[in-house]
Amino acid sequence: MTQDEAKRLVARRAVEFVENGMVVGLGTGTTATLFIRELAARKLDIRCVASSDASHELAKSLGMRVETLVELPELDVYIDGADEVARANWGGPGARLDLIKGGGGALLREKIVASAAREFICVVDSTKVVEHLGKFPLPVEVIKMALPLVEPRLAALGLNPKLRRAKGPLHGQAPAKTAGAGSAKAGAVAYPEAKAVVYSEAEAKVLGAEARALAFPEAKGVAYPEATAMAVAAKGDERPYLTDEGNYILDCACGRIEDPEVLAAEIRSIVGVVEHGLFLGMATLALVAGDNGVTELRP
Repeated sequence: MTQDEAKRLVARRAVEFVENGMVVGLGTGTTATLFIRELAARKLDIRCVASSDASHELAKSLGMRVETLVELPELDVYIDGADEVARANWGGPGARLDLIKGGGGALLREKIVASAAREFICVVDSTKVVEHLGKFPLPVEVIKMALPLVEPRLAALGLNPKLRRAKGPLHGQAPAKTAGAGSAKAGAVAYPEAKAVVYSEAEAKVLGAEARALAFPEAKGVAYPEATAMAVAAKGDERPYLTDEGNYILDCACGRIEDPEVLAAEIRSIVGVVEHGLFLGMATLALVAGDNGVTELRP
């Protein structure tokens, strides 16, 4: 069984845990995307809250009722993937499922939505189940202003942080279109979902920009001249990845994590850290797809 086949298999199994009348949290990432598509195909009478803009838009496009935590602060179940799953204290007191999440860049919203759910079902293929967390880089979401402070603090903990980068100037996405030669803004790049992000000259240097600072007004379909600080992004250069909340992510190649609880506390104590990708004891069930079908792991 290929990894893609395993992801589709576990996504289909996860749909069986959803019933009419439920309020469902939708995860983010490749497996969560498959789950959303499978769930939409069942045409259930449910209401949903998504953990990212991408999942929100996908679910809406498939005809699902998607709202926010303002309308639905309590969820019956949250279903999402993970980058790693480990069983902590298995068979003893305090047994739990520990996860690393955030490879898709939505760790903050994922943790928020998961915390609002009575059950958190983690859906993975068997390659994601590990004895100890840490082989997959641990994501840490950071306020942009605090990057020069947080990065050395994480390095001092031996976590080897590296700023995540992605193609394109906004969320790693390519521009929607380019104005034609006859346009009043010829050479300008139009972004369909522009957000209110303002880059100072110092930030422009961090972003690798060579021109003046750029302000994104809160609007849609606004064109931005190529002579701005983000011009090189239109040429396909990599820029720092921005989360849906406009923050940076530092991926930490920390290796085997001996004590996830201690590490989580150390990271959270750093001013400027928004959230980390350690989801400790939050999952109530892990569905794991492999050659022998889908198995269940419970704390």
